[in-house]
Amino acid sequence: MQESLVVRRETHIPAPPSSVFALLTDPEKILRWMGTEAEIEPQPGGIYLVNVTGARFARGSFREVVPVHRLAYSFGWDGSEVVPPGSSLVEIDLVEQPDGTLLRLTHTGLPSTEQCDGHAEGWAHYLDRLVDVAAGRDPGPDSFAGKT
Repeated sequence: MQESLVVRRETHIPAPPSSVFALLTDPEKILRWMGTEAEIEPQPGGIYLVNVTGARFARGSFREVVPVHRLAYSFGWDGSEVVPPGSSLVEIDLVEQPDGTLLRLTHTGLPSTEQCDGHAEGWAHYLDRLVDVAAGRDPGPDSFAGKT
Protein backbone atom coordinates (compact mmCIF):
# COMPACT_ATOMS: atom_id res chain seq x y z
CA MET A 1 0.00 0.00 0.00
CA GLN A 2 1.39 3.36 -1.00
CA GLU A 3 1.47 5.76 1.94
CA SER A 4 0.46 8.56 -0.44
CA LEU A 5 -2.84 6.75 -1.08
CA VAL A 6 -3.98 6.83 2.54
CA VAL A 7 -6.42 9.35 3.98
CA ARG A 8 -5.76 10.10 7.64
CA ARG A 9 -7.83 12.38 9.84
CA GLU A 10 -7.56 13.01 13.54
CA THR A 11 -9.99 15.19 15.44
CA HIS A 12 -10.91 15.89 19.03
CA ILE A 13 -14.58 15.51 19.89
CA PRO A 14 -15.92 17.03 23.13
CA ALA A 15 -17.97 13.96 24.06
CA PRO A 16 -17.24 10.55 25.60
CA PRO A 17 -16.37 7.62 23.31
CA SER A 18 -19.77 5.99 23.96
CA SER A 19 -21.57 9.05 22.55
CA VAL A 20 -19.26 9.27 19.54
CA PHE A 21 -19.61 5.53 18.87
CA ALA A 22 -23.41 5.91 18.89
CA LEU A 23 -23.16 8.80 16.40
CA LEU A 24 -21.14 6.49 14.12
CA THR A 25 -23.29 3.35 14.41
CA ASP A 26 -26.93 4.33 15.10
CA PRO A 27 -28.67 5.06 11.76
CA GLU A 28 -30.85 7.80 13.24
CA LYS A 29 -27.89 9.48 14.91
CA ILE A 30 -25.72 9.28 11.78
CA LEU A 31 -28.32 11.31 9.92
CA ARG A 32 -27.82 14.21 12.33
CA TRP A 33 -24.40 14.86 10.75
CA MET A 34 -24.21 12.89 7.48
CA GLY A 35 -26.63 11.61 4.91
CA THR A 36 -30.30 11.39 4.14
CA GLU A 37 -30.88 7.69 4.84
CA ALA A 38 -28.86 4.93 6.47
CA GLU A 39 -28.94 1.21 7.08
CA ILE A 40 -26.28 0.18 9.58
CA GLU A 41 -25.71 -3.23 11.18
CA PRO A 42 -22.64 -2.67 13.40
CA GLN A 43 -21.45 -6.27 13.67
CA PRO A 44 -18.88 -8.20 11.61
CA GLY A 45 -20.46 -8.90 8.22
CA GLY A 46 -23.21 -6.35 8.85
CA ILE A 47 -24.17 -3.81 6.21
CA TYR A 48 -22.91 -0.24 6.02
CA LEU A 49 -25.19 1.73 3.68
CA VAL A 50 -25.52 5.50 3.81
CA ASN A 51 -26.99 7.85 1.23
CA VAL A 52 -24.33 10.43 2.01
CA THR A 53 -25.47 13.41 -0.05
CA GLY A 54 -29.01 12.44 -0.96
CA ALA A 55 -27.64 11.54 -4.40
CA ARG A 56 -24.90 8.99 -3.66
CA PHE A 57 -24.88 5.77 -1.62
CA ALA A 58 -21.77 4.60 0.22
CA ARG A 59 -21.88 0.82 0.64
CA GLY A 60 -19.76 -1.73 2.43
CA SER A 61 -19.76 -4.15 5.31
CA PHE A 62 -18.39 -4.13 8.81
CA ARG A 63 -15.16 -6.05 9.31
CA GLU A 64 -14.52 -5.19 12.96
CA VAL A 65 -16.67 -3.69 15.69
CA VAL A 66 -15.27 -3.11 19.18
CA PRO A 67 -17.98 -1.13 21.00
CA VAL A 68 -16.95 2.39 21.96
CA HIS A 69 -13.34 1.83 20.73
CA ARG A 70 -13.05 0.77 17.08
CA LEU A 71 -14.88 0.33 13.79
CA ALA A 72 -13.58 -1.03 10.51
CA TYR A 73 -15.73 -1.37 7.41
CA SER A 74 -15.32 -1.79 3.69
CA PHE A 75 -16.42 1.24 1.70
CA GLY A 76 -17.24 2.27 -1.84
CA TRP A 77 -19.89 3.96 -3.95
CA ASP A 78 -22.90 2.36 -5.63
CA GLY A 79 -22.53 2.64 -9.41
CA SER A 80 -18.84 3.60 -9.29
CA GLU A 81 -16.24 1.74 -11.33
CA VAL A 82 -13.44 3.77 -9.74
CA VAL A 83 -14.33 3.11 -6.06
CA PRO A 84 -16.95 0.34 -6.19
CA PRO A 85 -18.79 -0.82 -3.07
CA GLY A 86 -16.49 -2.55 -0.61
CA SER A 87 -13.28 -1.70 -2.49
CA SER A 88 -11.64 0.43 0.21
CA LEU A 89 -11.37 0.22 3.99
CA VAL A 90 -12.33 2.79 6.64
CA GLU A 91 -10.91 2.29 10.15
CA ILE A 92 -11.98 4.50 13.04
CA ASP A 93 -10.39 4.38 16.46
CA LEU A 94 -11.85 6.25 19.44
CA VAL A 95 -9.40 7.10 22.22
CA GLU A 96 -10.82 8.35 25.51
CA GLN A 97 -9.32 11.61 26.76
CA PRO A 98 -10.05 13.64 29.90
CA ASP A 99 -11.99 16.23 27.88
CA GLY A 100 -13.64 13.95 25.31
CA THR A 101 -12.56 11.60 22.55
CA LEU A 102 -9.76 11.56 20.02
CA LEU A 103 -11.11 10.15 16.75
CA ARG A 104 -8.51 8.66 14.40
CA LEU A 105 -9.73 7.80 10.92
CA THR A 106 -7.71 5.91 8.31
CA HIS A 107 -9.12 5.28 4.83
CA THR A 108 -7.06 2.91 2.67
CA GLY A 109 -7.50 1.15 -0.65
CA LEU A 110 -8.37 4.21 -2.71
CA PRO A 111 -7.02 3.91 -6.27
CA SER A 112 -5.48 7.35 -6.93
CA THR A 113 -4.26 10.61 -5.46
CA GLU A 114 -7.33 12.29 -6.95
CA GLN A 115 -9.64 9.90 -5.09
CA CYS A 116 -7.67 10.36 -1.86
CA ASP A 117 -7.95 14.14 -2.18
CA GLY A 118 -11.71 13.94 -2.78
CA HIS A 119 -12.29 11.55 0.10
CA ALA A 120 -10.04 13.61 2.40
CA GLU A 121 -12.21 16.65 1.64
CA GLY A 122 -15.37 14.63 2.31
CA TRP A 123 -14.09 13.20 5.59
CA ALA A 124 -12.92 16.64 6.79
CA HIS A 125 -16.36 18.08 5.99
CA TYR A 126 -18.33 15.31 7.70
CA LEU A 127 -16.05 15.00 10.73
CA ASP A 128 -16.49 18.74 11.34
CA ARG A 129 -20.25 18.16 11.29
CA LEU A 130 -19.83 15.18 13.66
CA VAL A 131 -17.93 17.40 16.12
CA ASP A 132 -20.75 19.96 16.02
CA VAL A 133 -23.44 17.35 16.71
CA ALA A 134 -21.40 15.68 19.48
CA ALA A 135 -20.96 19.09 21.11
CA GLY A 136 -24.73 19.68 21.02
CA ARG A 137 -24.62 22.18 18.15
CA ASP A 138 -26.74 22.11 14.99
CA PRO A 139 -24.37 21.65 12.02
CA GLY A 140 -26.89 23.37 9.74
CA PRO A 141 -27.77 22.35 6.20
CA ASP A 142 -25.22 20.06 4.54
CA SER A 143 -23.36 22.02 1.85
CA PHE A 144 -22.51 18.68 0.17
CA ALA A 145 -26.21 17.83 -0.30
CA GLY A 146 -26.93 16.71 -3.85
CA LYS A 147 -23.26 16.13 -4.77
CA THR A 148 -22.50 13.04 -6.82
